Amino acid sequence: MRRRCSVGKGRIRVGIGGWNFEPWRDNFYPKGWPQARELEYASRRLTTIEINSTYYGAQKPATFAKWRKESPDGFMFSLKAIRFATQRRLLADGAESIQRFISSGIAELGDKLGPIVWQLAPTHKFDATDLTAFLELLPPEVDGLKLRHALDVRHASFQCPEYLALARKHQAATVLTESDDYPPIAEVTGDFVYTRIMRTHVDEPLGCAPEVFPQLAASVQAWAAGSAPEGLPHIEPPAPATVPRDVFVYFISGAKERAPHAAMALRRALGEDVPA
Repeated sequence: MRRRCSVGKGRIRVGIGGWNFEPWRDNFYPKGWPQARELEYASRRLTTIEINSTYYGAQKPATFAKWRKESPDGFMFSLKAIRFATQRRLLADGAESIQRFISSGIAELGDKLGPIVWQLAPTHKFDATDLTAFLELLPPEVDGLKLRHALDVRHASFQCPEYLALARKHQAATVLTESDDYPPIAEVTGDFVYTRIMRTHVDEPLGCAPEVFPQLAASVQAWAAGSAPEGLPHIEPPAPATVPRDVFVYFISGAKERAPHAAMALRRALGEDVPA
């Protein structure tokens, strides 16, 4: 039986974005593996997948139900919220799009429904009044399932104590993006941690140099234990260790063809058994 890594009560999940990517065929997926069964394969080597198709358009309830059935017990999906709710000048005007997305059938995922990521445009600047109105629109649950919200803010104006206080007030996590293109916010603002790593390299078989994974595993374990990893940039002094947290780590973009191998390497560095 595969052992799942946890520290205290904090659950660590490691995965990728999506599962249908042509370069993963004959690379991550075995040669000749049926495309219709790619989720089945990926979900048994990873512990989470971020679904990107929900960002571009609504999915049917039957589709969410199909994804739930094709993945194993304990697996979890995160969802990128529909772009019509976030790619707008005034976030407070997105109420209808938010409600339509939440009621689109995501509850069919059941206990496999993970965080919802609300990704703002890179040009969208911090506006406390507008963001407050937006956060008040995010529902705490759907069909009896608790919802966990993560804000993917991509403008440097969000690197301020005022934003951190507002996100914490509404219990919204902040996505830590490891990238040269977006400003990092390493502070924990919710009851879970969500990070997207975009620094994989095509010339590394595992996406990163082998010595990177033990270091990354130590950071992930620190988050899961309720403390702050060393070496990250901070807007505020790191808070003392608190309660354990769930941690979601995704290898996305960068050298995307290496993402599954990087995710599996991190799982092994965390002491998990990963099928060959």
